[in-house]
Amino acid sequence: MTETKVDLSKYENRLGRKHQMIRLLWSITWTLLASWLPRSVGRGWKNFLLRVFGAKIAKTAHVYSSAKVYYPPFLTMGEYSCLASDVDCYNVAPIIIGANTTVSQGAYLCTASHDVTSPLNPLITAPIVIEDQAWIGAKAYIGMGVTIGQGAVVGATASVYKDVEPWTIVGGNPAKFIKKREIKENA
Repeated sequence: MTETKVDLSKYENRLGRKHQMIRLLWSITWTLLASWLPRSVGRGWKNFLLRVFGAKIAKTAHVYSSAKVYYPPFLTMGEYSCLASDVDCYNVAPIIIGANTTVSQGAYLCTASHDVTSPLNPLITAPIVIEDQAWIGAKAYIGMGVTIGQGAVVGATASVYKDVEPWTIVGGNPAKFIKKREIKENA
């Protein structure tokens, strides 16, 4: 077996200058105009800023001030969806968050990785889809290419690397099926 070595001296950021400039302007804008606001104040203002930078966000969506959105043009949020405090939305590829969906505190949504089979470790990406009525628990990790089905719940601190079926509850690392999610009628 021949020994191949990783050589990052030839690594190139394939995202390009335009992407980097938008990222720089976005980071400055969010830092100066939104990140210092109390977490639940200024929803309309924060949504406006995200829309100016290309996000597709419903009027009733809520992005907390401490949430980090890497690249607004790749973010879509439905009605009454939420990115809570300290969510890291690393959307190098699109992230779609459905209506009535919550991404809880400290969750990490990651659409990128690197091809570890190549000596150059090139960037690879795949979108994340979180369907309507889902709930991502605190400090959960959702990996690239994952779809969280409608009504599914990802437990706190779970790590999800594969699609989650609709109306199920998963937890652990890696996340595993716990039980079906059933909504009780109001008493």
